[in-house]
Amino acid sequence: MLKRAVIAGAIVLAAILAGHRLIPALGGFTPIMESLLPWLGLAIPVLLLLALLARSAGAAVAALLPALVWGVMFGPDVLRSSPGGASDLSVATVNVGVRNNSSGSAVRAIAEGLDMVAAQELTPGGPAAKALNKIFKFHRNVSTVGLWSRFPLSEPDYFDVGLGWERALRTVAKTPEGDVTVYVMHLASARPGHTATRDRTLAEARKLIEADKSERILLLGDLNTATYDRGLSNLTPPLLNAQEEVGEGFGFTWPSSFPITRPDHILYKGLKPTHAGVAPATGSDHRAATASFRL
Repeated sequence: MLKRAVIAGAIVLAAILAGHRLIPALGGFTPIMESLLPWLGLAIPVLLLLALLARSAGAAVAALLPALVWGVMFGPDVLRSSPGGASDLSVATVNVGVRNNSSGSAVRAIAEGLDMVAAQELTPGGPAAKALNKIFKFHRNVSTVGLWSRFPLSEPDYFDVGLGWERALRTVAKTPEGDVTVYVMHLASARPGHTATRDRTLAEARKLIEADKSERILLLGDLNTATYDRGLSNLTPPLLNAQEEVGEGFGFTWPSSFPITRPDHILYKGLKPTHAGVAPATGSDHRAATASFRL
């Protein structure tokens, strides 16, 4: 019985890993499972241990099937290294926490040496905004999202992405190497069984990006959509994911104490990424996503 259970469990696990996009959304539960998809690999050592207890070579071979699938899917993320080299633009995005009195220290910890920092869950006039105002000369903000920059920012525009209030902005950064159109967004939250509002905001975000004819585009923000969540495919393409292209490891950002998923993203078009990673945003429950680009 144990042998059969191990074989069945291995087949089911391999099928979930390889075919997760084919599983119905089930009212929003499947996208949440996809957010934690790499962690399903923790079941593989358990299956191998049970196969050992069953003293079954067949069960052990079956347990290696999901290991092979996991390796094909996530091995590139684990083994990838950033190309590095000179960059023209270094950015970060961080959710500072709306009720976070330490948000000032959160942004100061990541802003040094960067050209732009996007922040979400800002309190107007709060500690994060005050700290960033001292570091950067230029900024744009609306409601709880903002962008701070060493480069001049022009053509500001603000958007409601389906929440009933403006929680996204667009501006153009005037860098020495040319213009870069920058979006900062904080999309709706997703919870088990409740992803409809998040999915609607993703659809609105895609409409904005598709309608934008800029040669270079950056999208920074808490998209509440993990790297392996099917929802992110609404934006990739037309954009590319800096962490997926040049980042080392999975780049998990939440929760900051022990990150298990990545709702925070840096997406781009028309730029060449040289590095992507995660910075410890001391004082926030999110870590900061970071990336550098050549223009």
